[in-house]
Formats: sequence, structure tokens, C-alpha cells
Amino acid sequence: MREPLPADMFDELCPSSLSPIRFGDKWAGLVIRCLEHGPRRFSELRVPLRRVTPKVLTRSLRSLERDGLIKRTVYAQGTPHVEYELTPLGRSLLGVIAVACAWAERHWEELVEARESYDDATRLGHAG
Repeated sequence: MREPLPADMFDELCPSSLSPIRFGDKWAGLVIRCLEHGPRRFSELRVPLRRVTPKVLTRSLRSLERDGLIKRTVYAQGTPHVEYELTPLGRSLLGVIAVACAWAERHWEELVEARESYDDATRLGHAG
């Protein structure tokens, strides 16, 4: 039995959500991190990716599969189900993603301040 993915894996305060580097789409890097330790079912991915609608997650998974970063396997025997896992190409991104997440963690306060400052200035600009 594999270890379940933690529900707070991508908490809103997680540095990975501030990473300026994106692979594929907004959620692709997070999906890749979820698959780091082996194959997962869609329902397992939904736990840490609860802010993603099922439709958007499906689109992201298809895009990653199309790019050769993940493999989708359908199991018809027993209880039919589908699992997603990283391909060697997808696995090669793990180091890059780790570096991007570490960078975001080191610059967390600067990123948050920059976003807040921008949002404040944008609100003031639109209010006037």
C-alpha cells in the first residue's frame, strides 16, 4: 500500500504556488510533484490539488501525457481504474522543479510583497 498524498501538500502558503517557472500549464508542476513517488489515481491527485476543478485537472493530465511527461494506464481487470505516472522525461523535471521551489522558498517574502504591492497599486489605479 502506498502512502497517501497529504491534503496540505500544496497549501496556499506553499512556496511551490509562487514558483515563477511553469511547465505546461499552471497545475502541471504540481501534478508532476504528486507523481514523484509513483503512480497515482485521479482521486488521489484530487486530495492535494483540491483547488483544481476535475475538468481542469483532466486537461492538465492530458496535456502532460501529450508532452510525454506522464503515462496514463488503464487497468480493466479487477476494479477498473486509471493510474498516472511519470515517464523518464517527466522524472527528469523533478530536479528542475525542486530548484524552482527552493528559489521560491528563499524569496517567499519578496514575492508576496511584490504581489501585494502590485495588487494594491492596481486597485488604486482602477479606483481613481
